Amino acid sequence: MKHWHILILITLICSGNLLAQRISVKDTVFQKNEIASNNSTFDSLTISKVSVNGNKRTKGQVILRELSFFNGDYLSKKDLHEKLKLSKQQLMNTALFVDVDLVPIIKDSTVEIQVNVKERWYLFPLLYFKLVDRNFNQWWVEQHRSLDRVNYGIKFIQNNVTGRNDNLDVWLITGYTQQITLRYDLPFVDRKLKHGFNVGFVYASQKELNYATGDNKQLFYKQDDIFVKKATRYDITYSYRPDIKQRHSFKVSYNQEQIADTVNKINPNYFTNNGTHFNYIDFNYGYRYYNADNNAYPKDGFLFQGNIYKRGLDKASNLWMMNARAVYAVPVSKKAFLHFEAMAQVKSPPSNGYIDQKMFGYGSFQMRGLEYNVVDGMSGIMLKSTIHRELVHFTVKNPFKSKTHDLIPFRFYMKAYADFGYAQLPNSIASNTLNNTVLHTWGFGMDIVSIYDFVFKIEYSFNQLGKEGLYLQSRNDF
Repeated sequence: MKHWHILILITLICSGNLLAQRISVKDTVFQKNEIASNNSTFDSLTISKVSVNGNKRTKGQVILRELSFFNGDYLSKKDLHEKLKLSKQQLMNTALFVDVDLVPIIKDSTVEIQVNVKERWYLFPLLYFKLVDRNFNQWWVEQHRSLDRVNYGIKFIQNNVTGRNDNLDVWLITGYTQQITLRYDLPFVDRKLKHGFNVGFVYASQKELNYATGDNKQLFYKQDDIFVKKATRYDITYSYRPDIKQRHSFKVSYNQEQIADTVNKINPNYFTNNGTHFNYIDFNYGYRYYNADNNAYPKDGFLFQGNIYKRGLDKASNLWMMNARAVYAVPVSKKAFLHFEAMAQVKSPPSNGYIDQKMFGYGSFQMRGLEYNVVDGMSGIMLKSTIHRELVHFTVKNPFKSKTHDLIPFRFYMKAYADFGYAQLPNSIASNTLNNTVLHTWGFGMDIVSIYDFVFKIEYSFNQLGKEGLYLQSRNDF
């Protein structure tokens, strides 16, 4: 069992690459009779023209980049049908549009394709209000709905700045955390739309800090008169997108972190160097594969993400980490589908630093039914299975006049689920009973899906500790 986690991780990565080559995505928007019923008697068609309409800001070449066909392509009617489905899927997954419609106009042996898009709103100067706790239930029940545990401020987001799907973020946040964020993301800098970059700066300080774990829960230390932790990060990322389904990224960042002397006395092992200051450089390679009908809420297809992370150039800060996440959705009927998710993570060498041990309850490593708990680990695996069935779907007329957002769609899905997990941590303290043991939870609930990739989850879950409860979530599947 010593190397079980490494074998599982390798298997997950390999299966991700194999499934990426084999899984095809279905879409119900284009029906075969739209093409087959045309009066043309030709079985093969030449694409004579591809026109784009409705794009006021987005560059035409960015839209054409997502299409699975080009002007002058020669293909059968069946192939055209499949390529129209895939192209619509890819355009919607750019998160640039609220609606996309591809219209083939067939004349004899040629076909003209009109790409009609409705652009999203791209400018969001928003008032920012967000809970700092890991989920709504933890804030509502354990923290007694305290407004001291809320971040608020101004979040200025300008998406699609130059029409190349580039984004500018400026965050000015106060409250629980004082934070300034500046970030610019340009996914395409070349004519072939394959290379891009991202640069960012983040400064944050806080008066309360999660310094350790006890009884399977976070332990906090707070001082009202001083900041107990300060952090600054500078980062730059190079991205490469060889085709419409794959993405590679290479990130380098420099980090400066500092904790109060009191925190260091309570937990000398908070940082790996046992000090109050921790400065380091880190590197990250990421790979993503998208082949699903909807990245935010996939009902058919496959999504994969893997990372190799290296921290530090000296022994005191050295850490390697590998992780992978895969989501596979498959329809079982017209209104029902199965959803499987697997995650694995391995860190090396084993570390006594608390910042290196966080696993379940953070980021995507979430088990339904353990929202009030965290599980530390240096390696771990999680498996989640869900069956969904659509109950009803409808559209609501926008009460505010809008040419592109005149209708707001809603879909409601019932679901039942079961989750399994395991987190391995050497020298775990006795009160953390969820380490080094198989975890299992189950439950049922309902998902509400709407415009702008909005997903709201209502779940009633049970866990192995004999606890049960109603949980509210607002997050996407990928």
